[in-house]
Amino acid sequence: MFTGIIEEVGTLTNVEDLGGGKRLTIEAEMAPTLRVDQSVSINGACQTVVAVDAENRTFAVDSIEETLRKTTFGRFTAGAPVNLERALQAGDRLDGHFVQGHVDATGTIVKVEREETDWLYTIQFDPKYAAYLIPVGSISVDGISLTVARLEEETFTVAIIPHTYKETNVADGWTEGAAVNLEFDLIGKYVTRSLTASGETPDPEALAQAWGEE
Repeated sequence: MFTGIIEEVGTLTNVEDLGGGKRLTIEAEMAPTLRVDQSVSINGACQTVVAVDAENRTFAVDSIEETLRKTTFGRFTAGAPVNLERALQAGDRLDGHFVQGHVDATGTIVKVEREETDWLYTIQFDPKYAAYLIPVGSISVDGISLTVARLEEETFTVAIIPHTYKETNVADGWTEGAAVNLEFDLIGKYVTRSLTASGETPDPEALAQAWGEE
Protein backbone atom coordinates (compact mmCIF):
# COMPACT_ATOMS: atom_id res chain seq x y z
CA MET A 1 0.00 0.00 0.00
CA PHE A 2 1.21 3.51 -0.87
CA THR A 3 0.00 7.09 -0.43
CA GLY A 4 0.86 8.75 -3.73
CA ILE A 5 3.32 11.13 -2.08
CA ILE A 6 6.52 10.78 -4.13
CA GLU A 7 9.69 10.42 -2.07
CA GLU A 8 12.25 10.75 -4.82
CA VAL A 9 12.75 10.84 -8.57
CA GLY A 10 15.16 8.09 -9.60
CA THR A 11 16.90 7.52 -12.92
CA LEU A 12 16.42 4.39 -14.99
CA THR A 13 19.98 3.33 -15.76
CA ASN A 14 19.41 0.03 -17.57
CA VAL A 15 16.64 -1.93 -19.27
CA GLU A 16 17.41 -5.62 -19.78
CA ASP A 17 15.19 -7.99 -21.72
CA LEU A 18 14.09 -11.08 -19.80
CA GLY A 19 12.31 -13.05 -22.48
CA GLY A 20 8.90 -11.35 -22.45
CA GLY A 21 9.67 -9.27 -19.38
CA LYS A 22 12.26 -6.64 -18.49
CA ARG A 23 14.68 -6.07 -15.63
CA LEU A 24 14.78 -2.41 -14.72
CA THR A 25 17.76 -0.98 -12.84
CA ILE A 26 17.19 2.33 -11.11
CA GLU A 27 19.64 4.72 -9.48
CA ALA A 28 18.20 6.40 -6.39
CA GLU A 29 19.24 7.82 -3.05
CA MET A 30 16.84 5.41 -1.34
CA ALA A 31 18.50 2.34 -2.87
CA PRO A 32 20.77 1.54 0.12
CA THR A 33 17.73 1.51 2.42
CA LEU A 34 15.97 -1.15 0.35
CA ARG A 35 16.25 -4.89 0.59
CA VAL A 36 15.29 -7.76 -1.69
CA ASP A 37 11.57 -8.66 -1.56
CA GLN A 38 10.44 -5.17 -0.50
CA SER A 39 7.84 -3.31 -2.53
CA VAL A 40 8.49 -0.01 -4.29
CA SER A 41 6.11 2.09 -6.34
CA ILE A 42 7.68 3.06 -9.67
CA ASN A 43 5.57 5.57 -11.59
CA GLY A 44 2.62 4.21 -9.65
CA ALA A 45 3.20 0.50 -10.28
CA CYS A 46 4.06 -1.73 -7.31
CA GLN A 47 7.22 -3.70 -8.04
CA THR A 48 9.30 -6.13 -5.97
CA VAL A 49 12.98 -5.40 -5.39
CA VAL A 50 15.09 -8.30 -6.72
CA ALA A 51 18.58 -6.82 -6.30
CA VAL A 52 20.26 -3.95 -4.44
CA ASP A 53 23.69 -2.43 -5.06
CA ALA A 54 24.16 -0.12 -2.10
CA GLU A 55 27.60 1.06 -3.20
CA ASN A 56 26.33 2.29 -6.56
CA ARG A 57 22.96 3.34 -5.14
CA THR A 58 20.93 1.20 -7.51
CA PHE A 59 18.21 -1.40 -7.20
CA ALA A 60 16.52 -3.66 -9.72
CA VAL A 61 13.00 -4.97 -10.31
CA ASP A 62 11.68 -7.53 -12.78
CA SER A 63 8.62 -6.40 -14.72
CA ILE A 64 6.62 -9.29 -16.16
CA GLU A 65 4.51 -9.31 -19.32
CA GLU A 66 1.29 -8.41 -17.48
CA THR A 67 2.94 -5.30 -16.03
CA LEU A 68 4.32 -4.29 -19.41
CA ARG A 69 0.87 -4.65 -20.98
CA LYS A 70 -0.93 -2.53 -18.38
CA THR A 71 1.63 0.22 -17.75
CA THR A 72 4.03 2.50 -19.59
CA PHE A 73 6.97 0.28 -18.60
CA GLY A 74 7.17 -1.30 -22.05
CA ARG A 75 8.23 2.09 -23.42
CA PHE A 76 10.94 2.74 -20.85
CA THR A 77 14.43 3.66 -22.06
CA ALA A 78 17.62 4.27 -20.07
CA GLY A 79 17.84 7.78 -18.68
CA ALA A 80 14.13 8.17 -17.98
CA PRO A 81 13.15 9.84 -14.66
CA VAL A 82 10.81 7.72 -12.52
CA ASN A 83 8.70 8.55 -9.47
CA LEU A 84 9.56 6.43 -6.42
CA GLU A 85 7.75 5.72 -3.18
CA ARG A 86 8.44 3.07 -0.57
CA ALA A 87 5.56 1.10 0.93
CA LEU A 88 3.46 2.73 3.64
CA GLN A 89 4.39 1.76 7.19
CA ALA A 90 1.73 1.17 9.84
CA GLY A 91 1.27 4.33 11.88
CA ASP A 92 2.50 6.70 9.16
CA ARG A 93 0.46 9.75 8.22
CA LEU A 94 -1.64 9.18 5.10
CA ASP A 95 -0.91 12.46 3.31
CA GLY A 96 -2.26 11.41 -0.08
CA HIS A 97 -4.86 8.65 -0.53
CA PHE A 98 -4.86 4.85 -0.53
CA VAL A 99 -2.81 3.77 -3.57
CA GLN A 100 -2.27 0.06 -4.17
CA GLY A 101 0.29 0.38 -6.93
CA HIS A 102 -2.01 -1.69 -9.15
CA VAL A 103 -2.23 0.29 -12.38
CA ASP A 104 -5.67 0.13 -13.98
CA ALA A 105 -4.84 1.69 -17.34
CA THR A 106 -2.68 4.21 -19.12
CA GLY A 107 -3.75 7.66 -20.22
CA THR A 108 -2.34 10.23 -22.62
CA ILE A 109 -1.52 13.85 -21.85
CA VAL A 110 -3.38 15.86 -24.47
CA LYS A 111 -2.99 19.42 -23.18
CA VAL A 112 -0.61 21.36 -20.93
CA GLU A 113 -1.52 24.83 -19.67
CA ARG A 114 0.78 27.11 -17.68
CA GLU A 115 -0.98 29.34 -15.16
CA GLU A 116 0.54 31.91 -12.86
CA THR A 117 0.85 29.58 -9.87
CA ASP A 118 0.37 26.10 -11.32
CA TRP A 119 0.23 23.85 -14.36
CA LEU A 120 -2.93 22.22 -15.71
CA TYR A 121 -2.56 18.82 -17.35
CA THR A 122 -5.46 17.34 -19.30
CA ILE A 123 -5.31 13.56 -19.63
CA GLN A 124 -7.33 11.40 -21.99
CA PHE A 125 -8.55 8.04 -20.68
CA ASP A 126 -10.65 5.13 -21.90
CA PRO A 127 -14.28 6.15 -21.21
CA LYS A 128 -15.07 2.67 -19.87
CA TYR A 129 -13.38 3.84 -16.65
CA ALA A 130 -15.54 6.98 -16.32
CA ALA A 131 -17.56 5.52 -13.44
CA TYR A 132 -14.43 5.52 -11.28
CA LEU A 133 -13.88 9.28 -11.60
CA ILE A 134 -15.70 12.14 -9.90
CA PRO A 135 -14.98 15.89 -9.77
CA VAL A 136 -12.52 16.69 -6.95
CA GLY A 137 -12.02 12.96 -6.40
CA SER A 138 -8.64 11.28 -5.99
CA ILE A 139 -6.58 9.64 -8.71
CA SER A 140 -3.01 8.37 -8.95
CA VAL A 141 -1.13 9.49 -12.07
CA ASP A 142 2.36 8.01 -12.44
CA GLY A 143 2.10 7.26 -8.72
CA ILE A 144 1.29 10.86 -7.71
CA SER A 145 -1.79 11.39 -5.57
CA LEU A 146 -3.80 14.09 -7.36
CA THR A 147 -7.26 15.63 -7.36
CA VAL A 148 -9.52 15.66 -10.40
CA ALA A 149 -10.01 19.40 -11.04
CA ARG A 150 -12.13 19.04 -14.17
CA LEU A 151 -13.90 16.03 -15.63
CA GLU A 152 -15.19 15.46 -19.15
CA GLU A 153 -16.45 12.30 -20.90
CA GLU A 154 -13.00 11.17 -22.04
CA THR A 155 -10.60 13.53 -20.26
CA PHE A 156 -9.82 14.81 -16.80
CA THR A 157 -7.62 17.69 -15.71
CA VAL A 158 -5.30 17.91 -12.71
CA ALA A 159 -3.55 20.97 -11.29
CA ILE A 160 0.12 20.61 -10.44
CA ILE A 161 1.60 22.91 -7.80
CA PRO A 162 5.23 24.09 -8.14
CA HIS A 163 6.49 21.68 -5.44
CA THR A 164 5.02 18.65 -7.19
CA TYR A 165 6.28 19.94 -10.54
CA LYS A 166 9.86 20.10 -9.25
CA GLU A 167 9.91 17.02 -7.02
CA THR A 168 8.43 14.45 -9.44
CA ASN A 169 8.86 13.43 -13.07
CA VAL A 170 6.25 15.96 -14.20
CA ALA A 171 8.71 18.63 -15.35
CA ASP A 172 10.78 16.26 -17.49
CA GLY A 173 8.29 13.59 -18.51
CA TRP A 174 4.80 15.06 -18.81
CA THR A 175 4.63 16.51 -22.29
CA GLU A 176 1.74 16.49 -24.75
CA GLY A 177 1.43 12.98 -26.18
CA ALA A 178 3.20 11.32 -23.24
CA ALA A 179 1.66 8.20 -21.71
CA VAL A 180 1.04 8.03 -17.96
CA ASN A 181 -0.04 5.28 -15.56
CA LEU A 182 -3.49 5.61 -13.98
CA GLU A 183 -4.84 4.02 -10.82
CA PHE A 184 -8.40 4.96 -9.94
CA ASP A 185 -9.52 5.46 -6.34
CA LEU A 186 -9.71 2.15 -4.46
CA ILE A 187 -12.82 3.06 -2.49
CA GLY A 188 -14.59 4.28 -5.61
CA LYS A 189 -13.88 0.99 -7.37
CA TYR A 190 -15.31 -1.04 -4.50
CA VAL A 191 -18.42 1.14 -4.31
CA THR A 192 -18.98 0.84 -8.05
CA ARG A 193 -18.50 -2.92 -7.92
CA SER A 194 -21.00 -3.26 -5.07
CA LEU A 195 -23.64 -1.46 -7.11
CA THR A 196 -23.27 -3.66 -10.19
CA ALA A 197 -24.29 -7.29 -9.93
CA SER A 198 -22.44 -8.31 -13.08
CA GLY A 199 -19.11 -6.87 -12.00
CA GLU A 200 -18.77 -5.11 -15.34
CA THR A 201 -17.84 -1.43 -15.48
CA PRO A 202 -21.18 0.38 -15.44
CA ASP A 203 -22.38 3.24 -17.57
CA PRO A 204 -21.65 6.35 -15.45
CA GLU A 205 -24.87 8.14 -16.43
CA ALA A 206 -26.99 5.09 -15.56
CA LEU A 207 -25.11 4.72 -12.27
CA ALA A 208 -25.73 8.37 -11.38
CA GLN A 209 -29.43 7.95 -12.16
CA ALA A 210 -29.62 4.84 -9.95
CA TRP A 211 -27.99 6.70 -7.06
CA GLY A 212 -30.48 9.55 -7.50
CA GLU A 213 -33.46 7.20 -7.41
CA GLU A 214 -32.22 5.62 -4.18
